[in-house]
Amino acid sequence: MAEAVITALITGGLTLIGVIISNGRAQAILETKVEELTREVREHNNFARRMPVVEEQIKVINHRIADLERKD
Repeated sequence: MAEAVITALITGGLTLIGVIISNGRAQAILETKVEELTREVREHNNFARRMPVVEEQIKVINHRIADLERKD
């Protein structure tokens, strides 16, 4: 009976070590993915901030082209 308890304790300990190692790796992968997504969101936000400026510039360009076409 003592041998069964010792075997169970050893098996449980090894399982615990495996789970801890596995969780550590999974956590590192998760952090890397979150960092990558954060970078992509920041790029998108920067693009979204610049887009109204570009749209306004296109309107001005279109008005200038229309003015030039009327002069001809």
